[in-house]
Amino acid sequence: MGAGQVPNKVLGLIPIRYNSRRLHAKALLYIDNLPMIVHVYRRAKMSKLLSDVIVCCENKKIYDVLQKHNCKTIYTSKKHNNGTERIAEGYKKIKKKYDLIVDIQGDEPLINPRQIDQVIKFHLKNLDSDIVVPSLKTPVSEDENIVKIVKDINLNVLYISRSKVPYGFKKKIKFLNKHLSIISFKPKALIKFANSKKMFLEKIEGVELLRALEIGLKIKSPTFYGDSFAVEVKRDYIKAKNYIRTDKFYKFYK
Repeated sequence: MGAGQVPNKVLGLIPIRYNSRRLHAKALLYIDNLPMIVHVYRRAKMSKLLSDVIVCCENKKIYDVLQKHNCKTIYTSKKHNNGTERIAEGYKKIKKKYDLIVDIQGDEPLINPRQIDQVIKFHLKNLDSDIVVPSLKTPVSEDENIVKIVKDINLNVLYISRSKVPYGFKKKIKFLNKHLSIISFKPKALIKFANSKKMFLEKIEGVELLRALEIGLKIKSPTFYGDSFAVEVKRDYIKAKNYIRTDKFYKFYK
């Protein structure tokens, strides 16, 4: 497969769990007339480059709702530490070969399907990278729910943190790079990650991709534009319910 060539198979996997810590059972919260996880699935299906989309869940309530809405679903273990481990199990269960695996977070009901395609296209042009995670220029924030990325001039990720990094000690900065929740993996990199133990930086920061850096995987982070947010707490849920009314993609799948 040459650089920039669309592969035969790119798999989109959406990890979700029922017992979310900050907003209970958020996957099943209704936004307009659909549960949040169904919004994510249907928007991912609007991608032009994903060969298939499957939700990886660990709870019968979520599974039954997804089946009701005709969403492809795989049952996974309740023991996973994070979504990346969950999609790795899902990928192993599928037993098919794919060129790229795209992790699409299940708590972003307004995810832009065009950004999914942008991630895939970028990864195909940068196959020296094991993982691609886009970032968004965002005003400086100390909000720990906003994960920040520090990268070099070649877009290689140097560090990922919930802290305000880089810190403007000698020169004040106005913007940081916000971690977006679309992550493209080479299959071997995904399996290597899942087979590795949770490491020091991941344990203290609570950011799963730090494990990838610690075990030597190469991550690139292109800069994207637009807005994106995860539903982490109640105010995010209210925001999503307000935004969906004018969302340009919703009318095509509601």
